[in-house]
Amino acid sequence: MSLTLLPPGPLPADASPPATGGLAGAFVAHRAQLKRAAQQILGDAHGAEDLVHDAYLKAVEAGDVDAAVRQPLAYAHQIVRHMAIDRHRRAALESRLFDEEDSGTHVATPCTGTPEALAIDRQQLSLVADALAQLPERARRVFELYRIEGRTQRDIAVMFGISPTMVNFLIRDALDHCRRAIQRRP
Repeated sequence: MSLTLLPPGPLPADASPPATGGLAGAFVAHRAQLKRAAQQILGDAHGAEDLVHDAYLKAVEAGDVDAAVRQPLAYAHQIVRHMAIDRHRRAALESRLFDEEDSGTHVATPCTGTPEALAIDRQQLSLVADALAQLPERARRVFELYRIEGRTQRDIAVMFGISPTMVNFLIRDALDHCRRAIQRRP
């Protein structure tokens, strides 16, 4: 399969969608519209441009999707929207986790807990992280998508090609594994 890259900058007025048409053609023909949709979520024009390009590559790499897509523009918007939301959530999470570390300042966090309570919480968090690392990759990823990223069980089921019931079982088993790790702490 040949990989076609989305040309940089605006398309000339006489430009036509690639010969593949369908989904790839929708990305090329409606690039500015897709970029605006991504920019509304991300709040960043350059990030939106990158995201639309990544979404285009993802659509082209899928290959045989065109036959199943009845409304290519709507599907392209859905891909861009989901990827933008994922990127925004990831950026927000990284900002919360690494902002203090990256800034180089160590400002005391206002808290209501005692130093002992904070130490216990950190220990429990470490135990949970270790327990998650012990899980099989699929179970760990399903748990993270549901509990950390806030995805629905139905969305996760579609992503992994499994039933929502199986997703529920994987989440339940991961949660039980984490609880057992905390209960048997020294």
